[in-house]
Amino acid sequence: MNDSKKLDVDIGQDHIVIQRRYAALGAVNDLLIAIWFLIGSFFFLKESLTTDGTWLFILGSAQLLIKPLIKLVSLIHVGRVYKRSSQR
Repeated sequence: MNDSKKLDVDIGQDHIVIQRRYAALGAVNDLLIAIWFLIGSFFFLKESLTTDGTWLFILGSAQLLIKPLIKLVSLIHVGRVYKRSSQR
């Protein structure tokens, strides 16, 4: 059995709901990252907007830190729900 199968915890409907919520949150985060970097790139085409473009790149880079945090929170949340359901 590979490692990904060992880490997959099936707790029924709760697992599906939690997984979908965090997947949606991750998708919104990824979309915002793409928007900040795209707008920031266009801002670099005009010298007067270079500073604003730099701030958008910084914002996008900071949001890249959020990606693993979303995954970790998701795993912790699923773990807690699994623990609760196994105690019943």
